[in-house]
Amino acid sequence: MIIVTGGAGFIGSNLVKELNRRGRVDILIVDDLRDGANYKNLKGLQFIDYQHKDDFLQSVESDDFDGTDIDAVFHEGACSDTMEYDVNFMMKVNYEYSKALLHFCMEHRIPFIYASSASTYGGGKNGFREGDECEDALNPYAFSKLAFDRYVRQVLPEARSQIVGLKYFNVFGPQEHHKGKMASIFYQLYNQIKETGKARLFEGSGGYDNGEQRRDFVYVKDVVTVNLWFWENRGESGIYNCGTGHAHTYNEAAKAVIAALGRGEIEYRPFPEVLKDKYQNYTQADSSHLLAAGYDQGFTDFKTAVKEYVDFLEAGGYFTYGD
Repeated sequence: MIIVTGGAGFIGSNLVKELNRRGRVDILIVDDLRDGANYKNLKGLQFIDYQHKDDFLQSVESDDFDGTDIDAVFHEGACSDTMEYDVNFMMKVNYEYSKALLHFCMEHRIPFIYASSASTYGGGKNGFREGDECEDALNPYAFSKLAFDRYVRQVLPEARSQIVGLKYFNVFGPQEHHKGKMASIFYQLYNQIKETGKARLFEGSGGYDNGEQRRDFVYVKDVVTVNLWFWENRGESGIYNCGTGHAHTYNEAAKAVIAALGRGEIEYRPFPEVLKDKYQNYTQADSSHLLAAGYDQGFTDFKTAVKEYVDFLEAGGYFTYGD
């Protein structure tokens, strides 16, 4: 059996879909469906069981899985709202929960591959290399992820099974509808153009001109490939960047969506006061550590990925069961 936490979420559901394509349906999905939107991500997936995240944690802490053959745990579940400022809540959901699952996997020698975040680099003023010298946090979400990364580094020397953390950069692709304001810029631009014909971007900030803020946009299919590569190849334990290593501007992102749809134009709106000093104007993964680990699957061409995603949204935007 394979366990995927956050399996009804964006990256988790894509991971389950790819496992299905590879013939695995013996999957336990762990999530929380109370928002009434993310359950739709499950309709196109094949899995053996579903468990609420709190019930799953209780099962883990009670050792109810003792004797169960678990091939891997992919821990994608988290509160990813960068505008959530309740630090106690963030630490409980993203840090304490992850610790409990980590120790369960260590005790039972189960490969544990988990989602970290490029938000742990703060504003990026020290670069984007894995390690304390580059890391910072601009909001509670980032701090919760950074705190867990640092905890993992402390326990790695005593681990006897695979532990891999992946610092996701700006992920986009199918099955992110439920994320609302936290959905990728591509999903937001797609809907803006469909509704108004306009792709609305922020005006300049942090020394960048209008729409020239840059991000390392990574296609969710590539994120899934990295996850599965580490598991299937028993990649070396550690914390790795999961980004393309190439930054693109928001202007480039908007032009790619406009080209894929065949219509639309860009307009700029004032940069929100609430985001000042809390916004990453630039991200670009340093991929050297990932490549040194042996990863050789590459990343999808930017425009190709955007076109494929837009076509997917145009076709309905959700996975089809059994396809």
